[in-house]
Amino acid sequence: TLDSEVSFHVANLDDLHQKHIRWLRTLPRVKPFYAVKCNSTPAVIRMLSTLGTGFDCASKGEIELVLSLGVTPEKIIFAHTTKPQSHIKYASTRGISACHTRAKLVLRIAVDDSKSATRLSQKFGTKPSVVKKLLERCKELDLEVIGVSFHVGSGCTDSLAYRQAIEDARHVFDTAVLLGFQMRLLDIGGGFPGKEGFQIQFDEFSKVINEALDEFFPADSGVQVIAEPGRYYVDSAFTLAVNVFAKKVVMDDNDRVMMYYISDGVFGSLNCLIYDPAHTNVAPYLHRKRYRSIIWGPTCDSLDRVTATYWMPEVQVGDWLLIDNMGAYTVCCSSDFNCFYKAHVYPVLSAQTWNIYFFLKKKKLCFSEFMRYCFPKKKKKKALFL
Repeated sequence: TLDSEVSFHVANLDDLHQKHIRWLRTLPRVKPFYAVKCNSTPAVIRMLSTLGTGFDCASKGEIELVLSLGVTPEKIIFAHTTKPQSHIKYASTRGISACHTRAKLVLRIAVDDSKSATRLSQKFGTKPSVVKKLLERCKELDLEVIGVSFHVGSGCTDSLAYRQAIEDARHVFDTAVLLGFQMRLLDIGGGFPGKEGFQIQFDEFSKVINEALDEFFPADSGVQVIAEPGRYYVDSAFTLAVNVFAKKVVMDDNDRVMMYYISDGVFGSLNCLIYDPAHTNVAPYLHRKRYRSIIWGPTCDSLDRVTATYWMPEVQVGDWLLIDNMGAYTVCCSSDFNCFYKAHVYPVLSAQTWNIYFFLKKKKLCFSEFMRYCFPKKKKKKALFL
């Protein structure tokens, strides 16, 4: 067919399901609000909504999308720190209570994000030296500040960044309380790892976060803790299949260098490689001699280079390559430069997950309620003293 060479994603919804189970088990105090900007595929939104996550939206368009997919307003936070007035008005008319003149406010603070792939503190967040003055101004304007938020950066590699940020948030809470604010919300942002093999790193992050929460925001403090995970849920769930439609062999020092031209590139799903070169693996799963290879995207731009030097077995025109860990900031950032088709997304899930999904929909339960429904806690038997 005419589009038989078009690249496509396989979205494994079972992976999202397993990620959510791990989140509930390892971060039980932290309510996840999925960062829609990371991947707005409708099947992902529907699955996460059924599992019981909230949604972190950054624009009117994202709010429109999640509402159109059946998400209720109380499950949405409008967490973008700078918002166009028209977006705020729209959110207000749709019942998103955290983003208008009567809203309860959360103070975003700048934290150390030096160990992250994408740093955010240069653009967003209040520096510690300004916090008190800003809170005093809020008090003068009779604004209701109820909490603190931060983001350690996307693709964070240092778990201790969360501990320091949580401690910084505690200092802000203390300052706000002295000024008379009723502080009751902590948003620890995103940055959680989600690539294949993420478990060890995520468990390490969770341990540090839980210990910091217990120390600075104990369970009896009355503070609600939320987060904005994005890549955590979707990174490893998506695999991209690309077609090799052209090939060039270059002789270099009596050795062959392979050049391949594939059906997707940095102007499409692989745009993530521009700022995250170690993002993923590109490989045919063949146990053969490997050659130095250069992989180009399909467009006429010489910047459209997927890999500069990559060792892989020789492949032929018409072959397909699989690229893993392609769920985060790929589909949503893809363009149609040169009018090349964007990659299709094909969601898949097992029969077991399918049955759970429709059970939750029918009973109108979230996943945590489903677990309590299926595995009720046994009542402790009273001891008999003889």
